[in-house]
Amino acid sequence: MKEQRKIIQVRERVPLAKGIPLSIQHTFAMFSASVLVPWLFGINPAIVLLMNGIGTLIFIFITQGKAPAYLGSSFAFLSPTFLILANPNMGYQYALGGYVVTGLIFCAVAGIIRLAGLDWIDVVLPPAAMGPIVALIGLELAGSAASNAGLILSDTYTEINPKYVIIFTITLLFAVFGQVLFKGFMAAISILIAICVGYVAALIAGLVDFTPVSEAPLFALPNFQTPVFDLSAILIIIPASLVVISEHIGHQVVTSEIVGRDLIRDPGLHRSLLGDGISTTLSGLFGAVPTTTYGENIGVMAVTRVYSVWVIGGAAIFSITLAFIGKASVLIQTIPNPVMGGVSFLLYGMIAASGLRLLVDKKVDFSRGRNLALSAVVFVTGLSGAFIQIGEVKLTGMCLATIVGMLLSLIFYIFDRTGLSND
Repeated sequence: MKEQRKIIQVRERVPLAKGIPLSIQHTFAMFSASVLVPWLFGINPAIVLLMNGIGTLIFIFITQGKAPAYLGSSFAFLSPTFLILANPNMGYQYALGGYVVTGLIFCAVAGIIRLAGLDWIDVVLPPAAMGPIVALIGLELAGSAASNAGLILSDTYTEINPKYVIIFTITLLFAVFGQVLFKGFMAAISILIAICVGYVAALIAGLVDFTPVSEAPLFALPNFQTPVFDLSAILIIIPASLVVISEHIGHQVVTSEIVGRDLIRDPGLHRSLLGDGISTTLSGLFGAVPTTTYGENIGVMAVTRVYSVWVIGGAAIFSITLAFIGKASVLIQTIPNPVMGGVSFLLYGMIAASGLRLLVDKKVDFSRGRNLALSAVVFVTGLSGAFIQIGEVKLTGMCLATIVGMLLSLIFYIFDRTGLSND
């Protein structure tokens, strides 16, 4: 029988020669999504790279080095922030005030969880609900990977470009076959190798433009801004907190499944949510964007079986460094979308597969009507496109599925306690 690739555990140190490329791999995985958010808001990505890196290091410290996670830019705040930016009497600083309050809300919820304990999670999020929710984290991102690859027609891609398809395919095949054919350390950096190969192929195809690199300064200071606290702006931002909290719980569960440890209980959901809250608060205070644990980096861990927080911390240090080196960050931005789309295709699929693995590991009995109904409703809610509008925040996908799954699980629990259930 073939020996399984060695797992690098959460608190295991990695030799520097191996740790640097492993950390760079994580940096590449998060980069395109993390800088997209500030680009959409019209602010300099450098401040976001700086605060994401600092936030990740804070998260690792607060979780006692037991929860490997990279904190990147959250997409949950796009709609409410655009609403604030559209108001001629407001500006981005008004959104920053809302981010600070949102971070404090995360910290308050973390305190409540610390006092209330975790038994409620088993009641409102049993495995039959959590498995599909974890799967949805990857499944609802699948369209984004296909869109980046140019495989879906959109405002950006009005027709299928054969060059994009070829670059996407080359990158994806190297990422997939690297898992099977590469050995030792090469297998651990298979994602980085796939990105490099895809980048070279894109160069040959003429899809890389170095003009922005030549125009960028070698060194640059991030643009700091201070928040403005306005009640109306804060009330616009706050509903997005629910999205991030739901996402955070799902990410902690899927990471637990990947690393083989119950991170919800140790170091504890209260610690991880507190780390995210402090990171978001600081980001708001200094002019960045709210943070969240990143699915891209969870996918990298699932593929490479390298879970070390030292590697994640190294990626955070690289992110901080890039914030001050203008040419380096712009160079990474020249990686074409089909390359990142090819890598993301595998990473997001690994997250979805982790949800199915959870159902298997927890031995969910689908001969029971409640389990079958619960999983079915969660899946359909998340994939149907259904949504609920709360102000300017739209609850859809995984977030809405989490809420529906929690409510349905709670109803089943009440049925059991009152003797109404016959299942």
